[in-house]
Amino acid sequence: MKTPYNTIVLALTLAGLGFGAHAADIGAGKARSAACLGCHGEGGVSKSPMWPNLAGQTASYLEIQLKKFKSGERADATMNAMAEELSDADIQNVAAYFASLPGKSAGGDADLAKLGKDKAAMCMGCHGDKLQGNGQFPRLAGQHPKYIVKQMLAFKSGERKGGPMGAMASHLSEDDIKALAAYIGSL
Repeated sequence: MKTPYNTIVLALTLAGLGFGAHAADIGAGKARSAACLGCHGEGGVSKSPMWPNLAGQTASYLEIQLKKFKSGERADATMNAMAEELSDADIQNVAAYFASLPGKSAGGDADLAKLGKDKAAMCMGCHGDKLQGNGQFPRLAGQHPKYIVKQMLAFKSGERKGGPMGAMASHLSEDDIKALAAYIGSL
């Protein structure tokens, strides 16, 4: 009679997976995100090309980045101060809120975007075939091209750490990065 035993073990295991987990509260995340709007824009779409769009970003990526800003592992004076004020529940709620919003295209130079389309294939393995993000790998589609260029150059120089991104960026010229960023923004 292994079946009842296996069923009980499976049920207890599955019940334990949810123990201690906090279900994200999108409404609370929206309320807590008010401080984000100055840079990241109404609805998570930034009007400034120097700040990322958060709308449609993956929740897990946003959580990881907010925790890195909070701990100081990722350095940005404004974001470090903002994240320092967030509890773990706030981080989860804000991430869920921005993830629930529809992403939008940033637009850009169509001719340059055509040149960058071929370069995007190297991004798809981690960021998804439409660059919509994949769990801990961020959504790239629709990001401001200037923001993408800034981040790619930071990865290339080693100023910003990010798993395989330094190696990936090292294979691209600055012109390649600009073309790739134009394509990403056009999505």
